[in-house]
Amino acid sequence: MILVDWQLRDRITRGHIKVDPFDPRMIQPNSLDVRLGDHFVWYNAGEEVIDPYEKESICAGISETRSPSIVISPGLFLLAETLEKIELPDNIVASIEGKSSIARLGVELHQTGGWIDAGFRGSITLEMCNVNQRPVRIYAGMPIGQLVFYTTERAEHSYDRKGDAKYLDQRQATLSRYHKNPRTV
Repeated sequence: MILVDWQLRDRITRGHIKVDPFDPRMIQPNSLDVRLGDHFVWYNAGEEVIDPYEKESICAGISETRSPSIVISPGLFLLAETLEKIELPDNIVASIEGKSSIARLGVELHQTGGWIDAGFRGSITLEMCNVNQRPVRIYAGMPIGQLVFYTTERAEHSYDRKGDAKYLDQRQATLSRYHKNPRTV
């Protein structure tokens, strides 16, 4: 079941869902708007192959900045953070979706990593890309996406109880930690 505005307000007010900072004006009929943080990371153009099993290649050739705004060039892939840090209980999951007004500028908010497990806590790393033919400026603090919350049965091993939760308590745009997975190929 998707939580609606009054349910979101109730669960946040009672601390069942934690949002910091919380602005009640961000509650929508079926979602909670989240704002863009000020930390941005991107890969510099180059020929070096990124190997998901090698931390050094994941971390090589990147640039990062903290800035009140940034221009996303056409085709640029950029990691960003949400201003809000969230904490989910063991019976609520969320998905991050883009705001249609931002999508209409050609900015995609997430590639495929839009699922947030029960028990997650931290800021959300956004996987942004500009598919427009023109550069687009985005600003820290602007509503950039929306979280849709779903109730579930209680997870036996929620994200915060997993021994291999790679992104628990992240608080900035975070590069892939795929290299922490056991290699199977």
